[in-house]
Amino acid sequence: MLDIDWRDRVAVVRWRDGENRLHRASVDRWHAVLDELEAVEGPLALVVVGEGRFFSNGLDLDALAADRDAARAVVDDVHRLFGRLLLFPAYTVGALNGHTFAAGAMLACCLDARVMREDRGYWCLPEADLGLPLTEAMFAAVTARLPVAVAAEAMNTARRYTAAEARAAGIVEHTAPEAEVLDRAVELAAPLAAKDRSVIARHKQMLFGEAARACGHAH
Repeated sequence: MLDIDWRDRVAVVRWRDGENRLHRASVDRWHAVLDELEAVEGPLALVVVGEGRFFSNGLDLDALAADRDAARAVVDDVHRLFGRLLLFPAYTVGALNGHTFAAGAMLACCLDARVMREDRGYWCLPEADLGLPLTEAMFAAVTARLPVAVAAEAMNTARRYTAAEARAAGIVEHTAPEAEVLDRAVELAAPLAAKDRSVIARHKQMLFGEAARACGHAH
């Protein structure tokens, strides 16, 4: 489901679960992976990549609807995941290999940089079409890095951004052909693995600590 593939000091977290939706099992695995990586000493950078057509298609709404008693706890843990990624004590890059929707798009916002596949796939916050408003924690995750005007457009229009449009809007910083997305993300991350992680952690706390607290993660 989620595996760690090491490229020197870059941990490539490969998310391989079809549409890579967030449900009880995948969220638990995400937290376990972050526990493992946070315990790593010395140089480290993190790259997150999906597989095939999807980086992530967001929350598994069918699974949440099937067990409403457990749904609140799952969503709370998704919020906390966003907070942990915002404050992750190393540089992080998203390799957006395909569609990046809803909570998957929010997760991508929590990383330090993004490389998006240029030929196919959209970045989208579709909640205005779904009738599901963002929670306060989700809003905090989205607006931690996105320009306010861009966040407002994305949230209120459910626009599907192509890679070129996402880059122009400041949603992603880089685009690349499908075959090069992951390698480009690793190239961005690798030189930053040797940076002082305690300094990065402190700077992220100053930059994103308030947003992380809104997500239920105080560090």
